[in-house]
Order: sequence, then structure tokens, then C-alpha cells
Amino acid sequence: MSESEKPEPDLRVRLVEVGVELLAREGVGALTLREIARRAGVSHGAPRRYFPTHLELLSAIARRGFTELAGRVTTTLGDGTAPARTQLTELGCTYLRFALDNPGMYELMFRHDLLESGHLRLRDTSLPLFGVLVELVGRVRTDADARAVAGALWANLHGVAQLWRWGSLRLATGADDFVPLLRTALDAHLGPEAGR
Repeated sequence: MSESEKPEPDLRVRLVEVGVELLAREGVGALTLREIARRAGVSHGAPRRYFPTHLELLSAIARRGFTELAGRVTTTLGDGTAPARTQLTELGCTYLRFALDNPGMYELMFRHDLLESGHLRLRDTSLPLFGVLVELVGRVRTDADARAVAGALWANLHGVAQLWRWGSLRLATGADDFVPLLRTALDAHLGPEAGR
């Protein structure tokens, strides 16, 4: 089959891929339907066949990020036999590295004001990740509401990610690595780690 006879890749997939690339290069502000269509080489109305609204296209792009993060979490936790506190430390490192390596995607994933999480079942991808955190926190903090502690810990990690990326935490703390900050956040929410 010649190059010209090869079937065109699915436009829906291509639009999402172009959006992911654009997000990585230029950030959330660059994700317009018109710009994604232009970079995909189609008319500005073509995306509407697959994504009737801009929010639906953004949600499909964010779903890619959640899928990638979920894959990293699964790899990080392995068989799940390590102590819960160890798994939480590794999970926190994975989360922070993802946030720092993918700032545009990370921002989009948690901008629920920009996403239609119900319509495209985005919550089906994002909530299980939070569920992993809740389950691990519950194994460490049997004396507290694991969901509330996990929520506070997640908010803390989100703040570390943002402030680290902006350079504020490095300036304020003099730290050159976020791991000590992660351990301090874990101690604050879970209590001091035994033997440390």
C-alpha cells in the first residue's frame, strides 16, 4: 500500500493527540478548538463532529493525563505489599514528578471549571486515583476519617507541586529536592514515621 493510500488515522484520536502536544508546549491557554483544528490540518468546524463543545475536547485531553498518571501509580505501587507508609511516600513522589514533568496537563486535569467530568466519564478515571490514596491513608490513620485526611494530604501535595514549580518553595526553604517537603507533609497528616 502506498503512502497516499494509507487510511487517515481516526480524527478524534488525532485531535486529542494534537491537544496533548499543544498543552505540553504552550499550556492550557493555547487549547482552543480553532488552534487544535489548525494543527491537526482540518477545518475549524471539524472537531465539532466528535466534540460538540470545547469542554468535551478538553475533557478528552485531560483523560489522557489521568490515564498516564494512573499507569505511573500502578507501576509505582507494584504488587502493593510494601507497608502503606512506604507506598504513600512513593505515591507522593510519583504524583509530584508527574506534576513537575507535565505542568500544562497537570493544570488541566484539576481544572474542573474547564472540564465536563460527568459527560465523558472523566470521574471514572480520576476518582479511582483518589480512592488509592484514601485506602492507603486508611491503613495508616485508623483513628481518623481517611477520606478527609487524604483530601488534606492531596491538597498539600498539590500546593507543593505548584509552589515548587513556581520556585517559591525552593526560595523559601532553600531546598533543592522536594522529597524532604513530601516527608514533612506526610508526617503532618499521618503522624511521624516510625523509626525516623
